[in-house]
Amino acid sequence: LFLFFCFDLFFSHLLFAVGWSGLPGGIQDIDVNDEGLQNALNFAVVQHNRGTNDVYLSQVAEVISAQSQVVAGIKYIIKVKMAKTPCRKTSVDEVCAIHTDPEKARPYQCTFTVWNRPWLHDIRVLKETC
Repeated sequence: LFLFFCFDLFFSHLLFAVGWSGLPGGIQDIDVNDEGLQNALNFAVVQHNRGTNDVYLSQVAEVISAQSQVVAGIKYIIKVKMAKTPCRKTSVDEVCAIHTDPEKARPYQCTFTVWNRPWLHDIRVLKETC
């Protein structure tokens, strides 16, 4: 019983010291310029544009938050502000500038959850909420 108490006390102090996000498998905030995050976000935007009935492409206006989690690969949770461009959807992976007129840009918010297993060349959008 004493050994269990010591282990429990040690473990709770360890969790407090490193924080939940510091543990493997925990969700962590990451830099918006992280290369893996940028790849995941670009993939999500292409999939988003493919899935809409809009005639015009949408692009990311702002990254609101970015997180990652190690789960048999890396899961990215990316909250963004999206906006319309003047480019027609002839090519969903085309990069276009966002309308400067907010009425034409019609900004909206999306959260993309993207799972990437680069060693398998497997990336997929698990969830999209706009």
